[in-house]
Amino acid sequence: MSNNTIKFARLITFLLVFIYSYAGYTKNMTIYDFSFEDIDGNLVNLNKFKGKPIFMVNTASRCGFTPQYENLQNLFINYRNTDLTILAITSNSFNQEYTSNEDIKKICLVNYDVGFVTSSPINVKGENTHEIFSWLNDEYGKIPKWNFYKYLFDKNGNLTSSWSSMTKPDSSKVLEEINNVL
Repeated sequence: MSNNTIKFARLITFLLVFIYSYAGYTKNMTIYDFSFEDIDGNLVNLNKFKGKPIFMVNTASRCGFTPQYENLQNLFINYRNTDLTILAITSNSFNQEYTSNEDIKKICLVNYDVGFVTSSPINVKGENTHEIFSWLNDEYGKIPKWNFYKYLFDKNGNLTSSWSSMTKPDSSKVLEEINNVL
């Protein structure tokens, strides 16, 4: 074989190893590999919840499902002595969220007295989709079709269940799945 053929074969081998490694890396990602900014502007690295199940809901303050914040707070209170972490990911992807963190906090804190982690607004679909939701779509084929879609991740950070806006966060089928991952 000529030098050029050997070089070309090595290049192809390198590229295949690189592509295979990259594809394997994304397949091994979990919810703990991501972060976002909370409602107060602090970075929330989900790695700090490693080994704990996560219940994540994309929320909006001006939606017909906004009263589910009360159900989320009830869930938070009922499970606060367990390893369950609850995340409200605020989003204006469906044009029903305030753009100001202060306005969102008024809804969350004044109306619903939430105690769980709440994000600053992020995109859950469309242009500039946050990496968590890109990963959910790429890895699991899950993307919120509206506000208040719910996602449950096990202690290994893998998605185990998801529910639409119609399912309340403290419904019996959600509670059953939460108890299964605890």
